[in-house]
Amino acid sequence: MDDSLIGAPLRRLEDRALLTGGARYVDDLNPDGLLHCAFVRSAFAHARIGAVDMAAARALPGVHAVWAAADLAGILTQDRIPEGFPKPGANRREVGPYVLARDEVTYVGEPVCAVIAETRAIAEDAAERVEVAYDALPAVADCRAALDRGAPDVDSRDPGNLVDSYTVASGAVDEAFAGAAHVVTAELRQHRGVSSPMECRGSVLRFDAGRGRLTMWANTQAPHSHKSVLVHLLGLDEAKVRVVVPSVGGGFGPKLLFYPEDAVAAAGAMTLGRPVKWTEDRREHFLATTQERDQVWEVEMALDADGRILGLRGRLYHDQGAYTARGTNIPFSSATTILGPYIVPAYRMEVFIAGTNKVPATSMRGAGHPQGCFTMERMLDLAARKVGMSPVEIRRANMIRADQMPYTHPVKTQAGQPIAYDSGDYAACQEQALKAIGAEDFPARQAAARGQGRCLGLGLANYVKPTGRGPFESGLVRVGTSGKVSVYTGAIAMGQGFHTAMAQICADRLGLRPEDVTIVAGDTDTVPMGIGGFASRQTVTAGSAIHLAAGKVREKLLGIAAHLMEASENDLELAGGRVTVKGVPGMSVSFADAANAVAGTPGYALPPGMQAGLEANVDFAPSNVTYANGAHAVIVEVDTETGGVRIDRYVVVHDSGRLVNPLIVDGQVQGGVVHGLGNALFESMLFDDGAQPVTTTLAEYLLPSAPEMPNIEIHHQVSPTDRNPIGVKGVGECGVMSPAPAILAAIEDALAEYEVTLDRYPVTPMMLIEKINAR
Repeated sequence: MDDSLIGAPLRRLEDRALLTGGARYVDDLNPDGLLHCAFVRSAFAHARIGAVDMAAARALPGVHAVWAAADLAGILTQDRIPEGFPKPGANRREVGPYVLARDEVTYVGEPVCAVIAETRAIAEDAAERVEVAYDALPAVADCRAALDRGAPDVDSRDPGNLVDSYTVASGAVDEAFAGAAHVVTAELRQHRGVSSPMECRGSVLRFDAGRGRLTMWANTQAPHSHKSVLVHLLGLDEAKVRVVVPSVGGGFGPKLLFYPEDAVAAAGAMTLGRPVKWTEDRREHFLATTQERDQVWEVEMALDADGRILGLRGRLYHDQGAYTARGTNIPFSSATTILGPYIVPAYRMEVFIAGTNKVPATSMRGAGHPQGCFTMERMLDLAARKVGMSPVEIRRANMIRADQMPYTHPVKTQAGQPIAYDSGDYAACQEQALKAIGAEDFPARQAAARGQGRCLGLGLANYVKPTGRGPFESGLVRVGTSGKVSVYTGAIAMGQGFHTAMAQICADRLGLRPEDVTIVAGDTDTVPMGIGGFASRQTVTAGSAIHLAAGKVREKLLGIAAHLMEASENDLELAGGRVTVKGVPGMSVSFADAANAVAGTPGYALPPGMQAGLEANVDFAPSNVTYANGAHAVIVEVDTETGGVRIDRYVVVHDSGRLVNPLIVDGQVQGGVVHGLGNALFESMLFDDGAQPVTTTLAEYLLPSAPEMPNIEIHHQVSPTDRNPIGVKGVGECGVMSPAPAILAAIEDALAEYEVTLDRYPVTPMMLIEKINAR
């Protein structure tokens, strides 16, 4: 492989359009005759729906449709959104959200009625005129309380609040605890939060009655999945549905889903004969977009006298919300990622997935993995104090060594694959992070600060993150008769530098500049199959598919050029859109000439041994995920008068294998750290005991902003994987893995004289003041 472009820190090709207003987002799309949606949403966490009076809304000028659930019966094939992550081979049981609530509402923000009108303002005015009678029912806000005997049903139509339960286990756990020198116990909680992309959800749908074809423009992370749902809900042929993804202002997981609002807009476009748009506002994002992280862990760790882990056991309670919108993979990921970069001889985690009267929980950046990392790292900090070791020493004592790689844990993934770490030097990452942050000199600095009345603390956390999830991704590389190179893929761009990275991979194989490669992504008409963007997967899967496809095109180019110039393929090279005889610059064939040679001319045969078209398509299916890893070290200062926490320094040592573009990798790591810092110190989607949301604006739900951000120092270890042809691992979610446990550990270290212990996040100033004053 020519390495001239792989690893080059090139500036992103897509940024000019994004930064100068040239990008087109879904709300920029305004086809002629456009109508707009608005929704009547439940103000109750749980209630029975009584009479619904839509007469006043329908009478408002400019209103084209006002619908309740019954009105959609003749338009859609079913009244619920098909659940997007059914278990393979299982009989399908619809557990997803209702398109419009039928008989009962189960969370605040659930859509009850829809209005379609000439303008968004008219639609919202009409929605306010809809009168819905509710009979309030008991609501459940806590996932553990939901499983108590006698707890009210989250949904009376589906009695019982246990969505699923299972045990992830290996080794002789009880024996490990029976022979342990030390046992530490903790109850740990992680917050429920929102994804907060710059651009909220939205879709535009248009039905061409003449062609019988429906087109959807949506800021989705999974256009082919959206197409499948539309085919199912509307009873259309696959050839009659197209989904296009314009520019996307951030995905972070929740945009994977097909939502009730999308179904209503599709129904409107099909029946009203005009395009229909729905754009989510920020308040709706807090109320109706799926959320994540809400878990409670009851955990015990057994250790020997030297601080080595003997066993880990406990219970994990996961808040699924009111419906199962995308499977139960999040808690499974949590229950397996907890093992991290450590040797755990015996393990048992009982997992309980509980319904509550909250908006459904689905993947958000990290998708369950940060929760497992948080739990293990917090338990190690507790164990270090119990055993009398430093947090660094106890991690060294339990870490998988580089000479043990590849390392296989005895538990398996939800797909039944072994959790087999492919490459990495975990100890080297930790040591580099400690050196970079000045851990050796920190005690002196900490003591000096205490002499000045200041409280500094150092925290450390490690992670291992599965990336590159399958089952496959598509990549088609085509050289047109113009000589221009285009790449088509089922993966999608959502602000992460996707076009640049994929162009680098293709250009590297074809001797081109990345700017000479056009990336076409997020259009179901261009490739028949695709999975989309999530789970830190696209560079591994789509990148590998494009790399392999470009390699095949390269071989075709060499073969065609060799035929045209009567030369040996071994004497040829690719550069600048031409195939040239080495050392003979004047003897060459352009890509355009090569493409035209196999484009076909009526009445004439193709060159001997040549296939029509200068293109190749590859669906790359990884044999297993590949595991990225890293270490985070942070120094904080805590103000004991106000409870304020300031990040003094933040260091990341990250290993995602071979780096296609280090600038993009650093940007992804930085973004993940910012997300994790927000989780640790600011963000919390709060609900009262009646499951009423109480943080529904950006004045109440706090996000980190520029003044709170430290300079994030990023260093790289590089351990290429052998599970794909490029040697890359994913990076998009990795930065979010360790900030919360590292920051909490640093706060505890800063407040050691107050004996503060932290078992949940976010850590608020009031929480710290209460703990300091309780000493």
